Amino acid sequence: MSKPTHTRRAALAAMFAVGMQLAVVGRARAETPPAASAPPPMDAPAPTAWSSLSAEEQKALSKYSDKWRSMPAEQQQRLVRGTRRWLAMTPDQQQKAKERFARWKDLSPEQKELARKRWHKYRELPPDQQARVRENYHRFKKITPEQRQKLRERWQNASPEERQKMLERRRQRMQRQGRPPPQ
Repeated sequence: MSKPTHTRRAALAAMFAVGMQLAVVGRARAETPPAASAPPPMDAPAPTAWSSLSAEEQKALSKYSDKWRSMPAEQQQRLVRGTRRWLAMTPDQQQKAKERFARWKDLSPEQKELARKRWHKYRELPPDQQARVRENYHRFKKITPEQRQKLRERWQNASPEERQKMLERRRQRMQRQGRPPPQ
């Protein structure tokens, strides 16, 4: 694979991995042709001129150069934002984004749909609950794979009543530590 093709694919992979939700919405909008007689909404974003993009941005978005003018302005702006995020990443961050995209590609359609639903549910949470989810995720990732598996098995094998007790004990521990309990 040539270097420019690899760079292009990596940029597109990162844009998808970083903005999965936006990419899905953008693709759906791009595939739906606008009504010919409908006027553009008053608050519609202005199209982005290809010539206004930096050389790096044009290189990363070169796959879209032929159809850039016919693309909806919203999609152009999403692609530009994603490209700018990609270009601002360190090589390590880019590598992690590529790995996440590779894992995403390997998911079944059902797994992808479940991930989308979980993402939407997470985004609907208030900021304090989002922070709690992130904190718990990072704590979970710090324990060994064996400990993670034991926790999963314990939770999966627990009855609804046992799960409630587990959650209550956790709330009590958090209160003793001076942290707000989960809702």
